[in-house]
Amino acid sequence: MIIAELGREVMKVQHQSVRNITLTLLVLLAGCHPQEQAGSEAKFKTAAAQVMTLKPIDMPVQDAVPGAVVSEQQIQIASRLMGYIRSISVHEGDMVKAGQLLFTIDPTDIQGQVVQAHSGAAQADAALADAKADYERFGNLYKDESIPKAQYDKIKLQYNIAQNQANAAHAGMGVAEAQLHYAEVRAPIDGVITQKFANAGDLAAPGRPVLAMENGKKLIVQTAVSDETYAQLKLDDTALVELAGSMQPLPGKIVRLVPAADSMSHTHLVKVDLPGAKGLYSGAFARVQFKTGSKQTLSVPKSAVLQRAGITGVFVVDASHIAHYRMVRTGSVNGNTVEISTGLNSGEQIVVGSTAELDSGDHIQVSESSAP
Repeated sequence: MIIAELGREVMKVQHQSVRNITLTLLVLLAGCHPQEQAGSEAKFKTAAAQVMTLKPIDMPVQDAVPGAVVSEQQIQIASRLMGYIRSISVHEGDMVKAGQLLFTIDPTDIQGQVVQAHSGAAQADAALADAKADYERFGNLYKDESIPKAQYDKIKLQYNIAQNQANAAHAGMGVAEAQLHYAEVRAPIDGVITQKFANAGDLAAPGRPVLAMENGKKLIVQTAVSDETYAQLKLDDTALVELAGSMQPLPGKIVRLVPAADSMSHTHLVKVDLPGAKGLYSGAFARVQFKTGSKQTLSVPKSAVLQRAGITGVFVVDASHIAHYRMVRTGSVNGNTVEISTGLNSGEQIVVGSTAELDSGDHIQVSESSAP
């Protein structure tokens, strides 16, 4: 049993040693030109190249979160009447102007109500005319003291009631006519139709949307951030927005911060305006970068980072001006610079230009370059 355990330990040590030796060989081979890998007779060369001395710099710490382009003005359009939809004049994607006809409700029931309202108003007017005639006649009799005051007061009350009934009948007629106007539903704003919830023949009811539309000229980016990121944000702060098809991130301005977090995701709603941005459309995917602080880190130009034999690395120049290919681990990219997480130390010199033809062991004619 003891001998078997010792055998397994020996195998582990041998296996680890092989892995270390293999990794070392890969790094050495990565810095070698193909001609050197083919034969050992190739000689190291002297090359002129720009180098840079590494110094820690402040790099922004950013939280990148997904988002979407949405319209600030989204409207669901419903009928104010109960009735069957006679026709819908628009479809999804149609651009409409304010006041343009969208759909109509069958006005048969409303037209009947209008006729009844007109008839009621006419009857009320006739009753008012009779009551007025009685009021004037009995008023003259009362002046001549031909009738008692109680009889005159009764006629006067009947006349006042007739006036109120006539006013109510005309008000009802106005309401009925207004309802008839609501049978034609028109666009409240300029915009685009985004959804259609019903078709001709469906029953429309107040509060039940028939169409949805939005203003395509008022677009913003909407996203959600964690509690930690939200605590670092302020109104009017700048955020970088990456859109599909955009070559460079667009600068945006934070215009809405919702302090109440979503009960399910525990994230806060944030809205970012993109003033002057062109080619936006509602629903487009966006990636928003919020600056949440800064940190001391080493960064190098993109031109200094290479891929050799599948290994990411840079050429480090020693005190004798000899180039050595060193494996590094990169971090975030900020413009034309790349963060180096591991592999380099402050004060070391690296090659930042003319790296394509370099090999490990080449002598570098140093041309100092400024920091990125």
